[in-house]
Amino acid sequence: MVRSFHHLDFADLPALVAAKEAAGLRISLCIPTLNEEGTIARVVSVLKAGLFDRHRLLDELVVIDSGSTDRTRALAAEAGAEVVLAADILPSQGHRGGKGENLWKAVHHLTGDILCFVDGDIGNIHPRFVYGTVGPLIRHAELGYVKGFYERPLLAAEGVDPRGGGRVTEILVRPLFQRFCPELAGLHQPLAGEYAARREILETLPMPTGYGVETAHLLDVRRTCGIGAIAQTDLDERIHRNRSLAQLGRMSGEILDAFFSRAGTAGFPAGRPGLERPPMISLPDYRERCTSPPVSKPAAPGPRR
Repeated sequence: MVRSFHHLDFADLPALVAAKEAAGLRISLCIPTLNEEGTIARVVSVLKAGLFDRHRLLDELVVIDSGSTDRTRALAAEAGAEVVLAADILPSQGHRGGKGENLWKAVHHLTGDILCFVDGDIGNIHPRFVYGTVGPLIRHAELGYVKGFYERPLLAAEGVDPRGGGRVTEILVRPLFQRFCPELAGLHQPLAGEYAARREILETLPMPTGYGVETAHLLDVRRTCGIGAIAQTDLDERIHRNRSLAQLGRMSGEILDAFFSRAGTAGFPAGRPGLERPPMISLPDYRERCTSPPVSKPAAPGPRR
């Protein structure tokens, strides 16, 4: 059984910050982006004001961009984020593109003991999308990986379906977990882009470079750490851009590759080779960075183009 919380359990931010400082933890936020100029400025400004300026829950707020062709990077920097192109992180490893690539490179670039992730397309952004997933890791040392979950309205021509979002989750991922990994079936939003994890877990995970990354995370954390390390937090409602059926089809294919390369299911081929990054801890550049003295970073550098 996956342990569940509600974001209100961690809404006392002065107390949460005090607990973080007492534990000696450093917390980093990554917002992975690709062409999010419509929402990214508000996402950054709301999280920075509430969790960096007013209450120092976050020690680092970084937008890692896949190569946006709109004004995403400039707007994120103007709002106060550190902005980095994913291609500029670990250039010796090349750049493959995709959300998973951003998350993998975030493990190298960010400096926190706890890394949290929030998507850049949230229309109803609120600090709960961060403190709701970080809070359990601060308060409960036995936990290592916390997913957010929420209602996801589907915006359509005929109106709003309050529970119509998360189509890939309901049609593909949850049925797969129910059939093959029932311990994970209690996760309401296994593909949620809002989650937090301890560095010592993330650095040991191989990561698909595309949309299979969140499925891979859950399967690998369950295998290496046990189901007791995974929890979830109710974040109420998330409003975001709904994707086309073509995009959802591509996403589903990448999820299937990640799933069947890990599930050990007889009769199914492994995921396509060459689409995963190795555990970050296996790279000499990363191990060297981890043993070097930390470098202080400015809170709000200019954009990188």
